[in-house]
Amino acid sequence: MSVVRDDGLRVDHDAEPTDLRLGVVGLTAGNGHPYSFASIVNGYSDAGFADSEWGVIHDYLRQKSPAEYGFDGVRVTHAWTQEPAETDRLAAAARIPHTVDSLEELHGEVDAVLLLRDDFARHAEMALPFLEDGTPVFVDKPLALDVDDLAQFRPHLESGRLVSTSGMRFARELDDPRATVDDYGDVSLARGAVINDWEHYGVHMLDAIYGVLDQRPVSVSAFDVPHDAFAVELDGGTLVEIDALGDAPFTFDVAFYGSERQSAHELRDNFTAFRRTLWTFLDTVDRGEPVLDPEATLDVMRTLVAGRQARTSGKTVVVADLGI
Repeated sequence: MSVVRDDGLRVDHDAEPTDLRLGVVGLTAGNGHPYSFASIVNGYSDAGFADSEWGVIHDYLRQKSPAEYGFDGVRVTHAWTQEPAETDRLAAAARIPHTVDSLEELHGEVDAVLLLRDDFARHAEMALPFLEDGTPVFVDKPLALDVDDLAQFRPHLESGRLVSTSGMRFARELDDPRATVDDYGDVSLARGAVINDWEHYGVHMLDAIYGVLDQRPVSVSAFDVPHDAFAVELDGGTLVEIDALGDAPFTFDVAFYGSERQSAHELRDNFTAFRRTLWTFLDTVDRGEPVLDPEATLDVMRTLVAGRQARTSGKTVVVADLGI
């Protein structure tokens, strides 16, 4: 059933059967994805969010209709973070019935895992034990920036057990250019500007832009400027410029410049982007095969790795030379 209260929306799915039990894993500083993703599946508690630090997430959740929450037969049933008090706050906010004291306790208790931490250096150690025992895993962006980690992840991407992407690949604001990209003619330039750093937030712009253009990265160069700024040459002739602006006003902006059409887009609807991301993962679990092309995920990781190398060396890095 669903309940709407005077002090805000709360969605209740307790009476619904659970065919797929999800475990949510978090948390890293500044990343509220465990709260967002789990609430989109389960609904949320106003009182629980009041005890959390994620008022900004609570605000956008309250703007949505009860009809926009939940997936039939799916529930986040278990939660773990490295801090028990934080796990309790997450469980209260996203109405998760069970908490566990260790990551290992999730094995056998859930059917799939949402690994919603963006500390990419630890993704392999946390995700691989589940993947290797056959448990599907969604890994928060970016998947990994280590060549050996990506080599270990590749077979799981190809089998459909693993999904990893930024929600910006599915941004509602880019529905039109995705559907009408041919109308742009020759796209000579695409630009993305985002807050924070290349390693953690460049993935948002790359997934957004690569999700529109059917092209693959050839080389990456770094600009000699104070913030993270990169030029990516694509095999279809488009130049992609990404600026990660660091500590700046909120920015998630993309633009496309074609010979026949140009457009600019502010990506702000996180709820829809996250819901579509969850749908992609759940559809992959249901099908038992990739819904998102594994090479699409690896192309984004290749670009991020090449960008790091270009920034350090001051030279253009050829993506094919990375061995990924």
